[in-house]
Amino acid sequence: MFLLFFAVWVVLNGKVTLEICLFGLGISAALFYFICNYMDYSIRREILLFRLVPLFARYFWVLVQEIVKANVAVFKLIISPELQPEPAIVYFNTDLKTGLAKVLLANSITLTPGTITVSVEDNRFCVHCLDRELAEGLEDSAFVELLKEIEAKEEVGGRNGRNQSSV
Repeated sequence: MFLLFFAVWVVLNGKVTLEICLFGLGISAALFYFICNYMDYSIRREILLFRLVPLFARYFWVLVQEIVKANVAVFKLIISPELQPEPAIVYFNTDLKTGLAKVLLANSITLTPGTITVSVEDNRFCVHCLDRELAEGLEDSAFVELLKEIEAKEEVGGRNGRNQSSV
């Protein structure tokens, strides 16, 4: 966050001189101190976020692959007169713990053509599918596995952060 503050300072000033950089470092340090002390921000959260970037990148790649696969499946349903879609509403439970993981899963399902997340209540998802084949494997999809991995890494990072702060 400190580097982001400093980068914004330099960009907004439009030129780079020694005075501007020194003054920007001072202001960035003061802002960083303020958000750490008064806005419940922690450097540990930032470090955890950087550790999660590879998993989020992998998640995004899996999402793109699933969108392409679902597009092909929906396209086949549309152009094939002999294939008749069988719409279905599917309910499934998940072991995801955090709200962020549940929201990511719900949005990923909705972004995938042919499926829409209708509701999420606690750990129970309700999904409408254009065809029954699109509903297969929702509860143990690649999305769920990656989100569990992200939660596990987040939990380990959170525990380490609590242990360090109590010492």
